[in-house]
Amino acid sequence: MANSKYEYVKGFEQNDTLLPQTWIVIRVDGRAFTRFSQVHGFEKPNDMQALLLMNECAKAVLEDISDVVFCYGVSDEYSFVLRRTCTLYQRRASKLISLVVSLFSASYAMKWTQFFPETELQYAATFDGRAVCYPSESILRDYLSWRQVDCHINNQYNTCFWKLVGSGMSTAEAQNTLKGTTADVKNNLLFEKFNINYNNIPPIFRKGSIVYRKQMDEVVKVEKGEVIKRLRAHIVVEHEDIIHDGFWTAHSYILAVGSKNKQQQALPRPAKPQLPSSLP
Repeated sequence: MANSKYEYVKGFEQNDTLLPQTWIVIRVDGRAFTRFSQVHGFEKPNDMQALLLMNECAKAVLEDISDVVFCYGVSDEYSFVLRRTCTLYQRRASKLISLVVSLFSASYAMKWTQFFPETELQYAATFDGRAVCYPSESILRDYLSWRQVDCHINNQYNTCFWKLVGSGMSTAEAQNTLKGTTADVKNNLLFEKFNINYNNIPPIFRKGSIVYRKQMDEVVKVEKGEVIKRLRAHIVVEHEDIIHDGFWTAHSYILAVGSKNKQQQALPRPAKPQLPSSLP
């Protein structure tokens, strides 16, 4: 930019550089999606095609931004984890948020007809975003656990609610029936009244979706009868438990690529509050 007497206006820009050597999580949330889902006739409590569309948009972000190492999505939200060593846009929050939100929103519009070929998009879906820094792997995992627990709690309630409404109750009656009920009571209601075992509900509804680059053995060539393989990363969408250690132990490379501070990564995770007893 050429120097001029007007250049002083640059001084009004605020420094929004995110803390260095921290995990950056950018969460994208649908704006006014209750109305959007009604206008476009989404199924309640979960619309499979809408969720698959969200997953496809997350894949587009992961493909485009190499610093994104893990994504978790549920309903109309998606969280994108950027490696702690990320220096993209000098870690400026406004730049990173606008990049992820615009890419996600554009992908949603472009890919709409792949998942809703018979439904015309009445108006553009819009998303807001925020960025939060987490100083350690343990706290980052607690954040992801929080989102997955929230997925379970909301899905269990919504499954019960819409089944009750579908059986003839008003929305107010369904709310009163579920008010103050525990997870076990909701499970029993689904089984006894509707013959639904909550654990048999598709995991995409109960656990949400994870998107990441999965390392897989691929056959490169066969030489003198010996099969030569090489690890290659493929973007996958799965629906796994990310609260307990099993997934992270089996896929330790996901977060390892984002950190150079091994000493801090080895810190023990703090004690956790007890999770809902029916969490699958």
